[in-house]
Amino acid sequence: MTPEGNKMEYLHKIESVDAGSIAEELDIEPGDVLVSVNGKKVEDIFDYRYLCDDEKLLVVIRKPDGEEWELEIEKDPDEDLGIGFGGGLMSEYRSCRNHCIFCFVNQMPKGMRDTLYFHDDDARLSFLQGNYITMTNMSDHDIDRIILYHLEPINISFHTMNPELRKKMLHNRFAGDIMPKVMRLKKAGIRLNGQIVLCKGWNDGEDLEHSLKTFEQLLPELESVSVVPVGMTKFRDENHQVQLEPFKKEDAAAVIDQIERWQNYYFQKYGTHLVHASDEWYILADRPLPPEDNYDGYQQLENGVGMVRLLIEETRASLAQLNGDGRHRKAAIATGKLAAPYLAKLVKEIQGKFPNISCRVIPIRNDFFGEMITVSGLITGSDLKKQLRGQELGEELLLPVNMFRAGEQVFLDDVTVQELEQTLQIKVRIVKSTGQDFVHAVIGDQEQ
Repeated sequence: MTPEGNKMEYLHKIESVDAGSIAEELDIEPGDVLVSVNGKKVEDIFDYRYLCDDEKLLVVIRKPDGEEWELEIEKDPDEDLGIGFGGGLMSEYRSCRNHCIFCFVNQMPKGMRDTLYFHDDDARLSFLQGNYITMTNMSDHDIDRIILYHLEPINISFHTMNPELRKKMLHNRFAGDIMPKVMRLKKAGIRLNGQIVLCKGWNDGEDLEHSLKTFEQLLPELESVSVVPVGMTKFRDENHQVQLEPFKKEDAAAVIDQIERWQNYYFQKYGTHLVHASDEWYILADRPLPPEDNYDGYQQLENGVGMVRLLIEETRASLAQLNGDGRHRKAAIATGKLAAPYLAKLVKEIQGKFPNISCRVIPIRNDFFGEMITVSGLITGSDLKKQLRGQELGEELLLPVNMFRAGEQVFLDDVTVQELEQTLQIKVRIVKSTGQDFVHAVIGDQEQ
């Protein structure tokens, strides 16, 4: 059953019906509206999936002329009705109610596509897509549904475990009551991941110490926490946003020391390192990356934790399986300043087996967002065009897949791959994120 007490009426327009499906056999058509399943209103996709798992269903459909059909359906428990709805959630995405001092969306320039300005804070997307949420717009009803459907893992933006400081950092007077909500999820056995966006002079130092200690209360359901430095673009409006100071080399070293001390504590006591510093801290501090075992299975890759180490390990493993040869090839790799030194080292290792391969690694300065942004995922097509024009790039330009919108060949600034190829007069190859794909791209093998 869905949680009681929710009296809203949810009506969902059907946009598609699969050929040969149960829905088609029952003359359900696009344009019809789903009213209820087994007498229950369907709030979103999770209600729909949960209710439709039964073997016997009573589905109410409203036709365009207002006539309602009651359809009795018998099916296998895992058999789908074959109905498609608009939007992945069957409801509006929930936007963020906070005004965080570190918000990256608020540091975007004007004139970009609308989706880049949407402040997402939807727990359902945390489950479906891995998004991180602050929990500030979650009601008891929302938490009930997470527990009922056992949606996990839920990824939480903690930032600080000091309630008063959290209110200030998120600019939300309700942001301090996160612990009771998280404890409800923990007691229900919901797996959790966390993140902290670290801001110098705010939630670092003693406050970070307090947060890392408090996380012990959430074990074992809390499986990992990443600590990442705040990202600041040149569009940050210091007149309307709190002034933040960038971290320096010595600051990064102190953060690493603090995190590694707590890693040792948690590992010795619980067998997990729990908290992880993102790759940026090690690069800024000019420290060696941790060994692979320290990453506990790379649970925080999306937050930049262990991405470089994983690429190194996968590249070396893939290279070990290849027999070198004398093939000739010239290519270039364009990437962010953060990853460029590591890619250059890996290219040299590849050249150890393929000595006639020439592959330049070109670090791209982020003029669009500002030089403090050094990750490849925020490089724009316009910066690539300006900085690569006239350079010797060989026969192919290799670009990491995270430069592009998901499933598309379009950069953040809406420049397309075709436009870039036309400007530079070179073929572009989009390289997936694995070490195997990296090796095969460098040596010119066909795309896997």
